Amino acid sequence: PLSLQVQPPDPADIRVLRGHQLPVTCLVISPDDRFIFSASKDGALIKCKWEVESGKRLCVVPGGKKGTEERHMGHASHVLCMAISSDGKYLATGDRNKLIMIWDAATCKRLHIFTGHRDAVSGLSFRKGTHQLYSASHDRCVKVWDVAENAYVETLFGHQDVITGLDSLSRECCVTAGGRDGTVRLWKIPEEGSIDCIQLINEEHMVSGADDGSVALWGLTKKKPLALAQQAHGMQDAQGLQQPYWISAVAALRNSDLLATGSHSASVKLWKCGEGFRKLEPLWDIPL
Repeated sequence: PLSLQVQPPDPADIRVLRGHQLPVTCLVISPDDRFIFSASKDGALIKCKWEVESGKRLCVVPGGKKGTEERHMGHASHVLCMAISSDGKYLATGDRNKLIMIWDAATCKRLHIFTGHRDAVSGLSFRKGTHQLYSASHDRCVKVWDVAENAYVETLFGHQDVITGLDSLSRECCVTAGGRDGTVRLWKIPEEGSIDCIQLINEEHMVSGADDGSVALWGLTKKKPLALAQQAHGMQDAQGLQQPYWISAVAALRNSDLLATGSHSASVKLWKCGEGFRKLEPLWDIPL
């Protein structure tokens, strides 16, 4: 294990990079370990790019007054967080004034401003291997952005207090710390696919149908389906590609084990729920 190989550094090898006048709030190291980006509470903001090898300051972005962000290069309030994409192309910075700025990491040129959060941006993370950016805020939301397309993707709700930290790796999920709400949350961010129809079976169970052709049985207290039937209505040939028939309707005979599903496969299907709603067994096809 790595922990057994580690040695304490020689104090003579520790270098201090000086340049910020006020506390440094965040920093990132480029994926190739050549550069450090840092931001602080100086005036409005100074964002610095440093060369690791020489300790030289390569680039300084001054800030401006509040409301002048469009005209100035930099932020006009404290920068609280930053993230760099795993290919080293994009740098993202988030500030107390609800803004996220996207920069070209090589040139320090600002490319875009994302607005949408209603309070301070407290955490940023690029999904590894992509240009998908996650942001967390004191407005209790997580937002997902596509930086390469300058596009907003979606907002995730759930925290009961300000979000104080966020991180992600290569899986399509991120983790957040919820400050005083006392929770840590794992968010699953699905790439695509939509659950289109739903019906309660009884007070504890429900059935849903999705555009990927799946039918799912759920317990109201569980986060994962109890049973799943993939390609429930089979496959169709669409422009030379095999695609599942979408599930466009579901129905349950209340308080029973009998379900029906509809699609555009020219049939309605009846299903039996197995014991404890942990199985889905096809019964009949009714041609229509």
